[in-house]
Amino acid sequence: MTFENLAAQYIAVWNETDADRRRAAIDALWAADGRYVDPMAAATGRAEIDATIGAVQQQFAGMSFRLNGPVDGHHDQARFGWQLGPAGAEDLIEGFDVIERDADGRLIHVLGFLDKVPSA
Repeated sequence: MTFENLAAQYIAVWNETDADRRRAAIDALWAADGRYVDPMAAATGRAEIDATIGAVQQQFAGMSFRLNGPVDGHHDQARFGWQLGPAGAEDLIEGFDVIERDADGRLIHVLGFLDKVPSA
C-alpha cells in the first residue's frame, strides 16, 4: 500500500461516525498494539484508539478531517498535514501526523502535532 493510500485510509477512519464500521476499519488499518500520541491524548491498542477517535468526534461533531498537502514518506514512515473543520468553512484545527507502519503495512505508531488550534 502506498503512503498516500495509507494516509487516506487513516483520515477516513477519523471521519467514520458509525461505531461498528469505524472499529472494523481500525482493526484493518492498525496493528493490534498500535500506539497513537498527540498533545491531548495517548492511546495504545485498537480499543483505546477507537475510544480516542470517538471522543474527538463527539467534541467536534459535524466536522471532518481532510488531508492538507502531499504525503511525504520513506522506508516505513511518512508525514502529512491535515485540517479539521466544518464543510465549506474555515478549518478550526490544523496539524500534521507522522506515521510508522509494520511489515504488513499496518500502523504501529502515530505521532500527532497541532499547528493551529482555536483560542479559548
